[in-house]
Amino acid sequence: MTYCVALNLEEGLVLCADTRTNASLDNIATFSKLHVIERPGERVIALMTAGNLAITQAAVTRLTESIPDINGNGGNGDMEATRATLWTVPSMIEAARLVGRTVRDLFDEDASNLMRHQVLFDATFLVAGQVGAGKQRLFMVYSAGNYVESSPDTPFFQLGEHKYGKPILDRVAKYDTSIEDAVKLVLISMDSTLRSNLTVGLPIDLLTYRRGSLHVGLQRRIGEDDAYFRTVRERWSEALRTGYRSLPAPQW
Repeated sequence: MTYCVALNLEEGLVLCADTRTNASLDNIATFSKLHVIERPGERVIALMTAGNLAITQAAVTRLTESIPDINGNGGNGDMEATRATLWTVPSMIEAARLVGRTVRDLFDEDASNLMRHQVLFDATFLVAGQVGAGKQRLFMVYSAGNYVESSPDTPFFQLGEHKYGKPILDRVAKYDTSIEDAVKLVLISMDSTLRSNLTVGLPIDLLTYRRGSLHVGLQRRIGEDDAYFRTVRERWSEALRTGYRSLPAPQW
């Protein structure tokens, strides 16, 4: 399973994803679900994935690696490539459209073969970032290739096993939440999920981006030995216990 969360805030972006994949109870591995396209001063695009690992990996490859032209050009970031990639799209809306087209192309190629093996075509993406002077934006792209965009009224999206980490976001996350507070929020949200679902696991990947900067602010992998995450987990648990004990007893 997967848990990814992204906040699109007035100050910038905060994204967090676990790394656990499991094909069965005894087939567990670690794969990054947060992929970053960064050309400082020009673009930062983050792509978060959930679903069938083979499908999402194929999509990420197509979205980040271009087909060389007849002169042998191409590769990551090459503007001469014949196929658009996240390195070349001119705006975030075009990034979301490109992800959608890529998902539809993969469905056309693979869905019938997957069905013959009783495997669902399952792939969902979060696309967040900023290109040039364009708007900072956050999109969720579904398996059908369609998408929705976050708004100040709904400043966060989640992928995967979202129910355990959603209550704290619903109560606290606002468009004017600071990046620093949002980091605490996503870590609490992730910890709640880790405690309640064994298919979501450490380490987790964290990324922050400040609006207009056009470079990644913080990119960090957090494991069991991370002192700050351990502090968040312990203090949040104690705060919940304290709050529970402080509630008045029922009078009936």
